[in-house]
Amino acid sequence: MELQEERLIAEILGESHARIPFPRGPWPLEVAPLKSRLRRIWNAGDYDRLSHYMQIEAESFYRRLAVPPGARLLDVACGSGQLALIAARNGANATGIDIAENLVERARERARVEGLNANFQEADAEGLPFDDGSFDVVASLAGVMFAPRPAVAAEELLRVCRRGGMLALANWTPQSFTAKLFRAISNFVAPSGMRDPLLWGDEQEVHNLFGSGVANLRLNRRNAVLSFPFPPSEVVRLFRLYHGPTNRAFASLDRAGRLRLQIEMEELWSAYNVAQGGFTKVDAEWLELAATRA
Repeated sequence: MELQEERLIAEILGESHARIPFPRGPWPLEVAPLKSRLRRIWNAGDYDRLSHYMQIEAESFYRRLAVPPGARLLDVACGSGQLALIAARNGANATGIDIAENLVERARERARVEGLNANFQEADAEGLPFDDGSFDVVASLAGVMFAPRPAVAAEELLRVCRRGGMLALANWTPQSFTAKLFRAISNFVAPSGMRDPLLWGDEQEVHNLFGSGVANLRLNRRNAVLSFPFPPSEVVRLFRLYHGPTNRAFASLDRAGRLRLQIEMEELWSAYNVAQGGFTKVDAEWLELAATRA
């Protein structure tokens, strides 16, 4: 079984990722290596296979925003388009951007199959290719938190949101189960110079990031349930194959290292699992931000 997984990982990572071109408009020289590595990490695997297990939580998050039909919504770091597609199903004029072109292609295909009014393009959260005030709602579901320069990303979110529009984010907190999961793999994949993305889930950090750019700032910690119809060992296998950072972490290790990481991740999922009978259900926590663009 491990040899089969190794072959699949090799196919997913393939040499083609070494030839991924830079996006239009080169990154500043000081961040180009970091950006390039992050792009390769998120192009690994197939996050779309994981996002479906977050569908209920994503829909609940969107309902709490009460976005009116016809609103122009931007989903930043959209992955395979989960939030933007939910918005489109509910009548919003949705756009999604992501740094990983394989995820953008998957989002486009999902929109095409459903016949939804949702547009997706490859772009960087720290350099959004839109005019000032282009959107009524600017949102991100556990996505923009992985931008390496939070202040730059926050400034871009504010810039493209019209005055009086809505800014809405959900970010994993530093105390959450998901934070522990990220830390288990971060030593193997976190690029040098990468600021801790979990700081986006800290209230004071959020206040510092958005400051006077927003009004009516509302912050709420909410439980997000991660639920899978199979045991923790299979959850780890799913992440190993399809979650970009986890995929790359395993690929960076020798056989003994992969075994140690597999055991560590299985123990973590098992310790927090509140389900029985071969299922997995873990309570995580994220910080939801909703604010008005000042």
